[in-house]
Amino acid sequence: MADSIPLNPVRKNSKRAPYYTADRAGRYQIEDDTSNLDEMPLMMSEEAFENDESDYQTLPRARISQRRRGLGWFLCGGWKVLCGSCCQCLLHICRRKKELKARTVWLGYPEKCEEKYPKNGIKNQKYNILTFIPGVLYQQFKFFLNLYFLVVACSQFVPSLKIGYLYTYWAPLGFVLAVTMVREAVDEVRRYRRDKEMNSQLYSKLTVRGKVQVKSSDIQVGDLIIVEKNQRVPADMIFLRTSEKTGACFIRTDQLDGETDWKLKVAVACTQRLSALGDLFSISAYVYAQKPQLDIHSFEGNFTREDCDPPIHESLSIENTLWASTVVASGTVIGVVIYTGKETRSVLNTSQSKNKVGLLDLELNRLTKALFLAQVVLSVVMVALQGFIGPWFRNLFRFVVLFSYIIPISLRVNLDMGKSAYGWMIMKDENIPGTVVRTSTIPEELGRLVYLLTDKTGTLTQNEMVFKRLHLGTVSYGMDTMDEIQSHIIQSYAQVSSAPSNGSSEISTPSRKAPPSAPKVRKSVSSRIHEAVKAIALCHNVTPVYESHANGTSGEPESTEADQDFSDDNRTYQASSPDEVALVRWTESVGLTLVNRDLTSLQLKTPAGQILTFYILQIFPFTSESKRMGIIVREEATGEITFYMKGADVAMASIVQYNDWLEEECGNMAREGLRTLVVAKKSLSEEQYQDFESRYNHAKLSLHDRSLKVAAVVESLEREMELLCLTGVEDQLQTDVRPTLELLRNAGIKIWMLTGDKLETATCIAKSSHLVSRNQDIHVFRPVSNRSEAHLELNAFRRKHDCALVISGDSLEVCLRYYEHEFVELACQCPAVVCCRCSPTQKAQIVRLLQQHTANRTCAIGDGGNDVSMIQAADCGIGIEGKEGKQASLAADFSITQFKHIGRLLMVHGRNSYKRSAALGQFVMHRGMIISAMQAVFSSIFYFASVPLYQGFLMVGYATIYTMFPVFSLVLDQDVKPDMALLYPELYKDLTKGRSLSFKTFLIWVLISVYQGGILMYGALVLFDQEFVHVVAISFTALVLTELLMVALTIRTWHWLMVVAEFFSLGCYLASLAFLNEYFDLSFITTKAFLWKVCVITLVSCLPLYIIKYLKRKFSPPSYSKLSS
Repeated sequence: MADSIPLNPVRKNSKRAPYYTADRAGRYQIEDDTSNLDEMPLMMSEEAFENDESDYQTLPRARISQRRRGLGWFLCGGWKVLCGSCCQCLLHICRRKKELKARTVWLGYPEKCEEKYPKNGIKNQKYNILTFIPGVLYQQFKFFLNLYFLVVACSQFVPSLKIGYLYTYWAPLGFVLAVTMVREAVDEVRRYRRDKEMNSQLYSKLTVRGKVQVKSSDIQVGDLIIVEKNQRVPADMIFLRTSEKTGACFIRTDQLDGETDWKLKVAVACTQRLSALGDLFSISAYVYAQKPQLDIHSFEGNFTREDCDPPIHESLSIENTLWASTVVASGTVIGVVIYTGKETRSVLNTSQSKNKVGLLDLELNRLTKALFLAQVVLSVVMVALQGFIGPWFRNLFRFVVLFSYIIPISLRVNLDMGKSAYGWMIMKDENIPGTVVRTSTIPEELGRLVYLLTDKTGTLTQNEMVFKRLHLGTVSYGMDTMDEIQSHIIQSYAQVSSAPSNGSSEISTPSRKAPPSAPKVRKSVSSRIHEAVKAIALCHNVTPVYESHANGTSGEPESTEADQDFSDDNRTYQASSPDEVALVRWTESVGLTLVNRDLTSLQLKTPAGQILTFYILQIFPFTSESKRMGIIVREEATGEITFYMKGADVAMASIVQYNDWLEEECGNMAREGLRTLVVAKKSLSEEQYQDFESRYNHAKLSLHDRSLKVAAVVESLEREMELLCLTGVEDQLQTDVRPTLELLRNAGIKIWMLTGDKLETATCIAKSSHLVSRNQDIHVFRPVSNRSEAHLELNAFRRKHDCALVISGDSLEVCLRYYEHEFVELACQCPAVVCCRCSPTQKAQIVRLLQQHTANRTCAIGDGGNDVSMIQAADCGIGIEGKEGKQASLAADFSITQFKHIGRLLMVHGRNSYKRSAALGQFVMHRGMIISAMQAVFSSIFYFASVPLYQGFLMVGYATIYTMFPVFSLVLDQDVKPDMALLYPELYKDLTKGRSLSFKTFLIWVLISVYQGGILMYGALVLFDQEFVHVVAISFTALVLTELLMVALTIRTWHWLMVVAEFFSLGCYLASLAFLNEYFDLSFITTKAFLWKVCVITLVSCLPLYIIKYLKRKFSPPSYSKLSS
């Protein structure tokens, strides 16, 4: 059966349908000729196997159905589509963006710029003075609830439709709008102040007349700006000069890319060589810069000085740039501004995060629409029973207004206040210290999650690297044998320093013939270890940084005080990757220490204290495409030129000489959870290097396809390199990751790990963290590059049952192109999924796929700048403040300090927030429905008159001081204690089905409201004496008491504040009776008759519900009550 499973490329309802348009047909035809896939469609449901219709056959039919857009389509939502597309067109015309262009920027002469470039001001405000009120009102009235109340309130200005006092309708609406406006205004003022503070920062600008102070917002393209140490870079600049003797400086980029490691930037050599600052104006030079782009890790440009013969040309790359929002960490720098304002990399990369709306809010919005429908139907019934006599249309509208309390205006206010309360409780929880709620609108989402998408490095692991293993091919060294490496290093450098004496002693003692073979083997191992350690100590981007002393500056040691500056306790290492720091720390521990580095040289200290100097001739930085980095150095003592390279095994396997152990050992180390790096070298002659250098410099100056040409030149060197060693570094797991993942799995949450790491390491971390349980199979999705391969691999995967899936980003891309729906459906059945080699955009794409195909709630958790897009795309984003900076935690909805805190955040706070909001929302609706039921009974008895039952203050008081506090106290309710919720995570699983707030629970509340409203009104009418005023007094008092008793019935665990709220509300009502003489007859409400009538009505309305609740708990108790008992 499985072999004949049909595979269907892209379903009819797939989101990727545009791929199959006419202009692409040819391309797919060529691919599909080889494997006749259309005849064997992949269907995921058993009943669809026999249906083998191909997409290509159904396409014309789909087009025909699209053409049949008549009146029916227009009325059923087509008008929305048309209006939406018209608005989009208008917006597009109004906001037509100026095309971004490459530019030539003259140093210090902004007026020479051909184009007009954007201002350098930062603007985060949503509104201005003119748009504030219209903008806020639009945001409010786009919700059905608020628009409905606006229409009802406005109708009261029409005399024939007026039901009661104006303030009973406008006061609640005005209060809601006032609260919203004040909140928005406060936020807007804060944004304005933050922007003003940033825009008003003063910088020194270099002019012909000297230095002048200029505001950040007044900086222009072409200005020469001086940035001091620890000062923010105000705009994107090319780095021209620095006060550091090395001609380089460090910058901190944590606000740009989320990485906390410092980056080394290099000044343009031509301008760094100038003797004084003022000389920048005495030369005629310009910078050619590519058009502004999103990519913060690449840049192509040229620097040209025209006033010398021949003109000087220098190529500019990413290491010559200072992007806006980075901070200078060493020295003072001077740069020329090339991009400002909206064209800077930081602004281009700032995506507008979507306003997240919780599922509970959407469900309540649907219920309010259902209530509105019920209200209209009830009004029509009333008018029909009247017999449509007289101005029936006016009467219909009056009834709609009369029953408007069915939809309570306090619903929005109560829920918003509840959300704020949940956020406060989360932040005050001592068990999860440091947790911050940044989005207060979606705490209930934490209780509805089905998919958790997590990053690996820094989230499940600590991002603390420890060197664990060195493998030389024939011998492997672990943590327990590092002392052997140390003794080999000491021995080899001792031999180097005393080579002549060693040689003579060997010659003078040739007495024994047999032993020399043993020292020979030992010497070869020793020399190999020496070569490997030396390569690891040289091939990196690490810089040692020394703390400043009172008498000396950091990082610039004089040769005479070398010992003082190179002291081990005073040294820290800075690099763009923690792996590199771990490797350099390890070489220090075995005796070869990196003590100094500048742009042109680096110095190593041997175990004997001797300083070895190496001149850096070229450096090839690590990129995610090449997956390797290289360095060419010349040793000062011998003049030897060596090219060292290290990188991922996939990249290095084809570069190094043939060997039979590398692939196997890489696999072994990956299974242990180690991150592997392959280290290799190649010795170069002077002629080889000179030839390479001329070709390399020529390639770097080209304006078209520069990166391709440079890569081709470097690749000419990367051939037949000598394999030195394989290193293994361990990234340790975060504390309590295993129990936390187990807790989440038991709660029914499916966990997907999305990482940029390689497949083996990701698989290993998945096993060691128990993301994949020990007895579970793992299906590693083979690399696929075309449709037929994806088809076969998906069929193979389908035959597996209950196994975790491991797939790489490239294969995922291919599967999603052809079989999106089928792949997601299969992957969602897996207990765990690991996606490795994922780019940040792919992470966000996977989140959106799950949202589209499963309609379940997703949560993304990460700690670095590369996780921001995934966090913002998910229904609920959680950021961890980690070693990679705060970017993820600032972009997230919730910020935590450790991964283990997510367990309590979801199981306790998420669960409580959802259950409380569901109870609160339905109770507020019940409060409105009961009074509407009473109004309906009252009107039907009094000849269907559209006269209000309660007027003025009674209606306002009922919705506020008489019932508000007890109803709102439901936000303190809990069904089980926090410890119990953590002990039985299965309780969380129930919530994902959404049973706490559904049409079923809503209908139960409707029936309760109708029953109680009928009893209260009929009871009061049956028991009232001669005057109508007594009906109002009896029914209203019984109504208030019923509501207080209903709150008590709904509560599952009492809190002292709930008791206070109940008695406070009752006290308020009793006290206010003295002032309500225009509604109540004070002489009547003090009589015994009044008391017994009220008590009887209240008892009849509430007692049956208490009995039903008792019987239900006894014979069909909910799961939580079994635990609490």
